[in-house]
Formats: sequence, C-alpha cells, structure tokens
Amino acid sequence: MDSINSLFKIVLVSPDIPGNTGSIGRTALALNLELILIRPLGFDLSEKAVRRAGLDYWKYVQVKEYENFQEFLEKENPARELLYFFSKNSKENYFSAKFQPGSYLIFGSETKGLAEEYFENYYDRFYLLPMYSDKIRSLNLSNAATAVSYEALRQLKF
Repeated sequence: MDSINSLFKIVLVSPDIPGNTGSIGRTALALNLELILIRPLGFDLSEKAVRRAGLDYWKYVQVKEYENFQEFLEKENPARELLYFFSKNSKENYFSAKFQPGSYLIFGSETKGLAEEYFENYYDRFYLLPMYSDKIRSLNLSNAATAVSYEALRQLKF
C-alpha cells in the first residue's frame, strides 16, 4: 500500500492517559500517519502503559513532540484551513468537516479538553462527534481520534 502519511496527521494536546496515547499510536501506525504530541504530557512515553496499548508496534509509530502549541505552529507552519479541532463543546458535527490533504486532526487532553484560547483563536475550526445519550460526559479520546481518522481517510482516499 502506498504511504498516506501526507494525507493528515493526528495531534494530541497535553494527553493525560498513556493507554489512550498508545492506542492512538496504534491507529496512526495502522494508517501510516504521524502522531504529534504537544507537551506537557501527563506521563512519560517510556511508561509501560503506552507500550502496552501500542503493544510491540510502538517502536514503529512516527512520533513528533513539541514543547507547546506555539512551537508546533512555528515548526509545522500549517495553514489555518488545515487545522481541525475536536471538542464536545462545538456545535458543528465532524461529518460536515471537509478534510484536505495535509490536515491536522487536533484533540485535547482527556481531563481538560482544549483550553479556551483555542476556541477563541480557532472558533470556526471546531467539530464534535455526536453523542445522543445524556448518561456520558464524553467519548474516549482514542475512540474519537480513530473515528475522525477513518472519516478523514474516507474523504481523502476513497
């Protein structure tokens, strides 16, 4: 299969749970995508929980780290229209997102989500995954990142 790494990248801003990052790393590897981690991380990447979730695949995951979102912006230099943020606080459904080659799928931490400054600066770039039950607060980060990644893949590749 040809490399689709240039289609899009998964970005995690301050992830807290190593198992989720490991699982998202597995999805990134399955799709041959780069996983970008924005510090601070709530764990050390060498933790067993990250490796366990990624199993023996973690060593093959293409991981890039940045100290903060500003460094990410400076070094990646993405166009605004390539940034796609995901939050339960958005009003726009992710099925309406029109993913483009070179997109960045950006997710916040499991416990805090994305800071208010992201909403202020990128209000028009936010999407949500629908939830119809009032019995849960949010979806698991790994599940959300995987769902969005496959929708982006569907739009860009098929």
